[in-house]
Amino acid sequence: MLERIITALVLVSVVLSCMFATESHYPMLVLMIIASAVAGYEWFKLMPRSTKTVKPFAWGYGLVTAIISALALHFGDVALLLWAASIFTWVLSVYWVKSYPEYDNWYNPSLNGIGLVLISAAVTAIFAVWDSSPWWLMYLFLLVWGADSGAYFVGRKLGKNKLAPDVSPNKSMEGLYGGLITAMIIVVVVEVLYLDLSLAEHILFLILSVVTVFSSVLGDLFESMIKRRAGIKDSGRILPGHGGVLDRIDSLLAAAPIFAAGMYVLKLIGVDL
Repeated sequence: MLERIITALVLVSVVLSCMFATESHYPMLVLMIIASAVAGYEWFKLMPRSTKTVKPFAWGYGLVTAIISALALHFGDVALLLWAASIFTWVLSVYWVKSYPEYDNWYNPSLNGIGLVLISAAVTAIFAVWDSSPWWLMYLFLLVWGADSGAYFVGRKLGKNKLAPDVSPNKSMEGLYGGLITAMIIVVVVEVLYLDLSLAEHILFLILSVVTVFSSVLGDLFESMIKRRAGIKDSGRILPGHGGVLDRIDSLLAAAPIFAAGMYVLKLIGVDL
């Protein structure tokens, strides 16, 4: 437990420093590229493979993921395409999660390409939200963490009906409701205290926040499903007590592109957050 707490404190300190300590883009940019490289490395190890020589290829895959992420961070239009491809993939994954384990044909070499898209889309989305305002990125984190924490505590106390027993046996419908209620409290507080929007704009913002929360749950389930199919408990061991980077950002893989794309669309229609 002490190891877990220390790791969490160090991780939070690094992320918050990159978010708030300076107006320079470089610390956050470097953090995103490093995160994409490590996440890519861990993703490759979860993929179906016919060779036992994994590590060199995994690092190569991580390097490619970092390069694609860096290019997308530099060229904004590429990031938009990645977000669209990522959202399309997450829509498909709803069927994959619901149909597992009866249907698992999605577990094939195409996941290597899917990983490049999902990871690059997530890190570019996180950077884009931060670039609009560090406080919006903090809001995204609070939504995801609040929903996850609420689901954990409510599910632990009241959980009876399983959400997706073949994918993640510990998750329950009661936990999902608890996470959603927790997230909605965060939404209401932010809307009341910090946002000056019309009724229609408030409704649009609420819809975006709810969709973001549900997508974070989907991201968590999808990574759990891949790990279960690959026969691996944790995606990595780089974060003592927490597993791998993918284990920490699985919810954000889905939530970040959807939230960033939603903010982009709201801005296009005149809702300036």
